[in-house]
Amino acid sequence: MKKAIGLFGLLVSIMLAGCSASAGDNANEQIGEQDGDRIVATTVALTEIMDALDIDLVGVPSSYKDLPERYADAKEVGNPMSPDMEMLLSLKPTEIYSVTTLKYDLQEMFEEREIDMTYVNLESIDAMHEGILKIGKKYDSVEQAEAIVAQFEEKAAAIEKAIEGKEKPTVLILMGIPGSYLVATEHSYIGDLVKRAGGVNVITGEDVEFISSNTEYLQQTNPDVILRAAHGMPEQVIQMFDEEFRSNDVWKHFDAVKNGRVYDLEETLFGTTGNLAAAEALDELMKMLHEEK
Repeated sequence: MKKAIGLFGLLVSIMLAGCSASAGDNANEQIGEQDGDRIVATTVALTEIMDALDIDLVGVPSSYKDLPERYADAKEVGNPMSPDMEMLLSLKPTEIYSVTTLKYDLQEMFEEREIDMTYVNLESIDAMHEGILKIGKKYDSVEQAEAIVAQFEEKAAAIEKAIEGKEKPTVLILMGIPGSYLVATEHSYIGDLVKRAGGVNVITGEDVEFISSNTEYLQQTNPDVILRAAHGMPEQVIQMFDEEFRSNDVWKHFDAVKNGRVYDLEETLFGTTGNLAAAEALDELMKMLHEEK
């Protein structure tokens, strides 16, 4: 049995809401203003992209992750899924960026306040690159945008050449959240990376990024490789996965488990959306899928 899952439930569990800065007397100072633009990025991936494009920001997400140093003076605007609206409005932004995977959750909140949002599609590499080029063109950072895309395309071409003629392993991708897990389809960002690295997702025929499923159904797919992604609270999620694989007898019947081909994905490389670590992530997947040492 399997069930389609929207990203809302996933993100509720995995996004950690940092302590948002409160709107103080200096909230409207011209930190990060660039040619009259006052831009806010509400996710870490978008913040890193803006940094690579040499674009200043007045607002950044609250996060347990380290953000680019250039934004040390930018104001924190809270959790990507539930931004601090008071802080956002105090910044008088000319543009607020989020990602398409959060549009369903955010749209009503912002429309009620008549705030326009720009949603960038980071659900795949191609979509991410299209978004980067569009932002680069808008903010006179075309050269930087084209360099990001070219660098990845060079890596992708090398990967494609390296896997030419190789057997394509079947892959099951588990997306761990505290207390549970979902299954990533070929439409997820990690699913896109797996395909580019020469793997075949065992979950096909879906039109969503994630589904819920039981181990009995998954065992029927019998993947060559199992990838376990841990987000939000990675140490806790890895412990959950370890306990699940020990206590649930079904897992021992998977060929991937029998053959020791179960891999935990590093959170900083494998996010829920596209990010600038994609090339490095492909290198790591190559080792896992093709057993390179």
